[in-house]
Amino acid sequence: MKVCIVGNGLTALTLAKTLVNRGIYVDIFFDSKTIKINKNRTLAISKSNIEFFNKNIANIDRFLWKINNIEIYSEQLDNKKILNFQNNNNYLFSIIKNQKLLNYLQSVLKKNKFIKFKKIMIKPDLLMKKYNLIFNCDPNSKILKKYIYKSINKSYKSYAHTAIINHKKFTNNNTATQTFTKNGPLAFLPISETETSVVYSCRGKKIIELENSIKKFNTKYSILGVDKSSNFELKLSNLRSYRYKNILAFGDLLHRLHPLAGQGFNMSIRDIQVILKLINNNIELGLELDKSIFINFEKETKHKNYIFSNGIDFVYEFFSFESKINTKILSQSVKLLGNNRFLNKFFTKFADNGIAN
Repeated sequence: MKVCIVGNGLTALTLAKTLVNRGIYVDIFFDSKTIKINKNRTLAISKSNIEFFNKNIANIDRFLWKINNIEIYSEQLDNKKILNFQNNNNYLFSIIKNQKLLNYLQSVLKKNKFIKFKKIMIKPDLLMKKYNLIFNCDPNSKILKKYIYKSINKSYKSYAHTAIINHKKFTNNNTATQTFTKNGPLAFLPISETETSVVYSCRGKKIIELENSIKKFNTKYSILGVDKSSNFELKLSNLRSYRYKNILAFGDLLHRLHPLAGQGFNMSIRDIQVILKLINNNIELGLELDKSIFINFEKETKHKNYIFSNGIDFVYEFFSFESKINTKILSQSVKLLGNNRFLNKFFTKFADNGIAN
């Protein structure tokens, strides 16, 4: 019984490692070109997802930098703090460099007898006959364009600008900050005592002087240098249909969202949890791994993913509206709500677990 994964990005490799750990044979089809992941890109992974990853995929603790405090600021309120999420006894989430995780997954998978990497792609019709299950994680694959393509899309007319700042040693560099500026959210995400990742989602600007923005909103780091920045366009998309027969779109293809809450890869890990649960159910019942897994996966996750991704979109539009009408009322209201312990705990749990079952 074989499974096919199209694509060899982070989500594809994470899914592959999950499946081979379960003793399932996996073939990965990918473009012969080398994967290019910008060295400035980082991932935020929630505490519950880290626990799942370490237990069911691979232990990545040694690559992580743990964050136990999140501070939210508003430029409309003269850069005053409006929200604070913290867990002094434990961490909220962790940061890891994309390239580091990709390299690690590639190295461990190449040694695994249950997996084969194939550079030559075969036609979708032949794939469907040869494999029980096909996961398409490649946005440029012909499978997506031929069978699964209808989606709900929205352009933010914005670009995310990323860089890593090198600074003097900052002890206890475990607080992530995000400022809702007049041009979009700017996040400082610590990755060590001497490095911090920066993500600035700037409306309408593909080219900006990122270093100037860093200097303007930096309040604690003695900066030694800033690595070359990069950017990518920001969009929101949700597929109308997740599957076709024994093909399932997966990862960012299902749900692409604004990076302000760092939830993109977290959503994919939660999807992998559901896939693993459904596969385990079939194996325990002595059933084949067939398209029923994809049918049940779509039923269980589609509405939750849609609600969650649009919840992130609402937060972005909320603060964007404030800057457009040039008022402080919304930030002041959020600051007031943030003092409510129940709501603070609810939003912390929501970010960690998504929409729970």
